[in-house]
Amino acid sequence: MPADVALVTGASRGLGAAVARRLARDGFAVAVNYRSDHDGAGEVVAEIAETGGRAAAFAADVTDPAEVDRLISAVEHGLGPVAVLVCNATGPQPDTAVSDLDWPDYLAHLEFFVKSPVLLQRRVLPGMKARGGGRIIHIGAESERTAPAGAAAYVTAKSAQLGLARAAAKELAAWRITVNTVAPGWVPVERHAGVDRTAYLAGVPLGRLGEPDDVAAAVRYLASDDARFVTGVRLSVSGGAVTD
Repeated sequence: MPADVALVTGASRGLGAAVARRLARDGFAVAVNYRSDHDGAGEVVAEIAETGGRAAAFAADVTDPAEVDRLISAVEHGLGPVAVLVCNATGPQPDTAVSDLDWPDYLAHLEFFVKSPVLLQRRVLPGMKARGGGRIIHIGAESERTAPAGAAAYVTAKSAQLGLARAAAKELAAWRITVNTVAPGWVPVERHAGVDRTAYLAGVPLGRLGEPDDVAAAVRYLASDDARFVTGVRLSVSGGAVTD
């Protein structure tokens, strides 16, 4: 029997790459989406293949409707229908004082965290409904609760993404489609090289920084049959820095 297909957006590095590798270890055929990092996506696919998994890389800007349509068609043709959608893609997150923000700054974040999931959701839902089930998993952020200074546009968009996930969970439950959010704390990845971690670490009760595999494990659970009765939740993966 063919493996179920998981599509992970923004999966050429960081959290997305860790999620892709973990889902592949659990037997999913993984569509590794990327926008420009062709080499990184290729490395993730190669790592999965080396461990006996199945994966393929798919280039697409997931904020563009036409590219999303092409992406899903390519995944369906190359691997099969999407059973698990992981909305992980992100863009630049500059620190900007709220007094210096204008509407385009907010819109740039909303493109990644609301528009992209809406486009992807619209495209995969017909197939999930026809098959009688599916999983949609959003990668949120603890800052949606903590609202750090300089991140007003990001916090606003992440809050809207959480609202989208919760509303969709209510409506899609009738088709056995679950919609959940994994909300990581600060998990250092490649782009955080050189950033001082001391102050943040002091506020983590479990006494260590999160790792990409911690987030991947949470996604793996929500994608599994063990989570078939879990929908509409926000699962914090922050070592206790944020509690729900």
